[in-house]
Formats: sequence, C-alpha cells, structure tokens
Amino acid sequence: MTTIISQSMSAKVWAMLILLSTLWGGSFFFVGVAVNELAPLTIVTLRVGIAAIVLWLIAFIVGIKPPKSASVWRSFFVMGLLNNVIPFALIVWGQTQIASGLASILNAATPISGVVVAGLLLPDERPTFLKILGVVIGFAGVVVMIGLPALSGNSPLLAQLAVIGATICYSLSTVYGRRFKL
Repeated sequence: MTTIISQSMSAKVWAMLILLSTLWGGSFFFVGVAVNELAPLTIVTLRVGIAAIVLWLIAFIVGIKPPKSASVWRSFFVMGLLNNVIPFALIVWGQTQIASGLASILNAATPISGVVVAGLLLPDERPTFLKILGVVIGFAGVVVMIGLPALSGNSPLLAQLAVIGATICYSLSTVYGRRFKL
C-alpha cells in the first residue's frame, strides 16, 4: 500500500490543528481538576462514555449506519483500547501524582515514540539518520523536562513513566490504524 502524504498544510488544516491542540491540552487541565474528586477509572469511563455518546449521535444525524461485521467491531475495540482507554487510564492515574502541566509535557513525547514504534513495526518507515537524531534530541528534551532528580526516587517516576506509556499506546494505535482505508 502506497500513501501520498502532503508536504504542506493549508490554513484550514492549521486551524484544525490549533483547535485540536486547544482541546487536547485543555483535557489535561480538566483531568487535573477532576482527579481531586473522582477516581481515575471513573474519569476515564466518563470521558470515553461521553465521547461515545456524542459520536453515536453525530453518526446517527449524518446517517452513518453501524457496521455489521464482527471483524470491524474487533478492530474498533482494539483501536479504542490502544488510542483511548489504556492511554487515558495511564495519563489520569499519572495525574494523581504529577501536575497536569508535566503530564502534558510528557505526552509531547508521542512523536518520539511514534518514530520508534513505526520504525520497528512498519517496513516503509525505516529509521534514517535524521529520524534517529530527532528521537535522540527529543528523548534528551524529555529527560531534561523530567529532570535527573526524578531518577533519585524522590519524584513520582512511576507516574511519569505511566504518561510516557500512554504515548507508546498512541503510537501503537497509529501503526494499527494505518491498516484502515478512507
């Protein structure tokens, strides 16, 4: 399968990217507030459940019928786990111990894990010198953001690693999602 990827972004695509960034970044703030009152899995269930209701309503309004194939539903299930349930659970649990700002910074490691996961699992995404250099620089940036004191045991390193684990799930979902055609 050969996919053509555009090398430039239109104003509309930039606007959508900015809107997505605002919505995505805002979720860290709201989770940071919610973890003071609700259990992590309750937050994840509400977040995923509300999103599912909204998406089903939109699908109904625009006339999209649910698929009948069990294999499609299995694919939806896997994608939902990799792209929503597992990473949301890891991030929300991590935010019970670390600040939402740090969680969002750590979540920015998604492109780093994306390059690594794609390089390992996709034959058309083999590592190049520039990709490896980008991963090394990105990893160094994440280490700087986490800080070396985190390695001393005085910081909630496990919570930070949970958020990094979420980025790996996002990368796996991207690789898994490449099998679907529009």
